[in-house]
Amino acid sequence: MTNENAVLRVPAASPADALAFFTAQLAFRTDVSDVYGALDADEPGFTLVDSRGKAAWDQGRAPGAVHLPTDEIASRAAELVDPSQPVVVYCWGPGCNGAYRAAVEFAKLGYQVKEMIGGMEYWIREGLPVATDAGVERGEPDPRTVPVTGVSCAC
Repeated sequence: MTNENAVLRVPAASPADALAFFTAQLAFRTDVSDVYGALDADEPGFTLVDSRGKAAWDQGRAPGAVHLPTDEIASRAAELVDPSQPVVVYCWGPGCNGAYRAAVEFAKLGYQVKEMIGGMEYWIREGLPVATDAGVERGEPDPRTVPVTGVSCAC
C-alpha cells in the first residue's frame, strides 16, 4: 500500500539524520525573539548587523544593530565588527536572501556568523522596538505571528 499523503510521500528522516540536520540549523540560524532577549539582557555575546541599504536602515532597525550593507562588508567589517565575537546578520525578511549574502561575506572574512530568521519584518511583526534617528518606538505585535501577551512563543 502506497501512502498518498503529500506529507509522508517522502518518508521522514531517521532520528539520527533529523538530529544532525536540526542541530546544524541551530548552528546557522537564530530567531528574532532570541536575539531580542539576548540584547535586552545587555550581554548578547554577538554583534547584530543590519545588512540592508541606507533607505531601509533609515526606515527603522533593531536597536543596537550595526549598519553594514552587504556590499561594504569586505571593506568595512574590520573597523565595525569585533572578529572575536559571532555575528548575527539580518536583512528585510524571509522573502529576501540578503542575510544569506551578508553571512557569506562575513564567513569569507573568517567570522562566525548566524542569520536572524524572519529579519526586520518579523522583528516588527513581533512588536519589538524599532529604532530610527528620531528615537525608539514599539508597535503592536501581530497576533497571527506572536502571542500578544509577550514576545516569545515559549518554545
